[in-house]
Amino acid sequence: MVVFICCNLYLGKLIRSLKNKFLFSVFVFFFISVFIALGSWQIIRLNWKNNLILEIKESLKNPPVELSKSNTENYLKIKTSGSIDFEKQIYLYNLNENGVPGFEVINPFFVDNKNYLINRGWIPFEKKKSVDIIKFDGKNIVGTLKKQGRTNIFKPDNDLKKNYWFSLDREDVLNFTGKEFSEYIIYLDGNYKLPKPKTITANISNNHKKYAITWFSLAISILLLYLYFRKKNY
Repeated sequence: MVVFICCNLYLGKLIRSLKNKFLFSVFVFFFISVFIALGSWQIIRLNWKNNLILEIKESLKNPPVELSKSNTENYLKIKTSGSIDFEKQIYLYNLNENGVPGFEVINPFFVDNKNYLINRGWIPFEKKKSVDIIKFDGKNIVGTLKKQGRTNIFKPDNDLKKNYWFSLDREDVLNFTGKEFSEYIIYLDGNYKLPKPKTITANISNNHKKYAITWFSLAISILLLYLYFRKKNY
């Protein structure tokens, strides 16, 4: 009788041990599968981003096309003429290429009954009231179209009364100018000194390779740890 009870207790302990080891293995391989899937997704995103960067580079090499005779596309080089509104000139806080804080000067720009915002470039803070920044007639300009991105929710609110902007929030732009504008912003090209136009390149964020390596490394690390503990304890 005692032997029977001892056998049952040992068998139950063995079953529980095997069950725990099985569940642990399932748990480990579930996370390994998740990390491999995430790494594979980043590889797909990497290929997409590389193709996008290549398309942008090719687009920026093309000669400018007449804005009124072309479809609006991201990173499209354009040429056009229009009327510019200096009364509703927007000062958007930003850093220049050397990391110096200042403003990007942005104006309502009207081309064939279509409303655009034109980013004319960067100025230092002290030039905000300079008469030099309104010496621009909007004739025969060359620029690049860029689709407006989403507003960063972590940026401070725009101060419309002081004309001090941190983002081109579309609702704020409507309240400030009384008009709605295309989602494509014209970035002025040319050898202007003030404001100094922003150089548009294909240097967009592309960290998918790093993310893929991270996820695959986590999967490999967990697998190696699992094999180590399995050899040690099983």
